[in-house]
Amino acid sequence: MKTRVPAVEGMFTMDDEPHLIGGKVPGRDTYFFPKHVAGGDPAALGAELEEVLLSRRGKVWSYTSSDYTPPPPFVANTDPYEPITVAAVELEKEQMVILGQCVQGITPDDLTIGTEVELVVDTLYEDDENEYVVWKWKPVEESN
Repeated sequence: MKTRVPAVEGMFTMDDEPHLIGGKVPGRDTYFFPKHVAGGDPAALGAELEEVLLSRRGKVWSYTSSDYTPPPPFVANTDPYEPITVAAVELEKEQMVILGQCVQGITPDDLTIGTEVELVVDTLYEDDENEYVVWKWKPVEESN
């Protein structure tokens, strides 16, 4: 059995309900992702940012398909390359948009602006020893 490891350390948790790991200016509702990118908030200059877990659910703000193989360091997990869907997802509480791949099998035809999605940890690629994982967006299944 291969070991699941993050493709990029420190950007997300790997538990049953994963979260992106963000930063927050103490005493303010200003969030950042990745956690050490303080953006344009002057209050963040010199501040000790708090590490926070960002919302797991959001709404699709925009989306597209990558119909061509992206350049390195991207590693395709299919051969031949199969297009991937990328979504920009708005996190309401944090008032920010996070870009990420959608899980395999989701196409632009499966999404609309406003589609509710949740964060999952899924395979980016594998080698002989490890399964390298990243965060991806998955549409929330509506309960009947």
